[in-house]
Amino acid sequence: MATLTALTKGGTAWTPQYVESIDMNKCLGCGRCFKVCHRNVLELRPLNEHGEFVDDDDDDDEVLRKVMTIANADDCIGCEACANICGKKCFTHSSADA
Repeated sequence: MATLTALTKGGTAWTPQYVESIDMNKCLGCGRCFKVCHRNVLELRPLNEHGEFVDDDDDDDEVLRKVMTIANADDCIGCEACANICGKKCFTHSSADA
């Protein structure tokens, strides 16, 4: 696959870096990345004490914490806004040819 490279308005070359993974051990579930992503790529999901995903409508006693997950990776445009806003550096990105 060829590497997609575009130009910024100022003429600088730019290569999109698409979201590949989120480190759930680092994620605080603050939702800042979710708020900056306007493509519905991310989803906040609850975890139980065993580190297993549970349904949002499950008993609140079963939910230990929430973490961000990648729900729709194919909708990512590679802007890296999620990584730029993340204070815990949870995100891993790569170009389309990686």
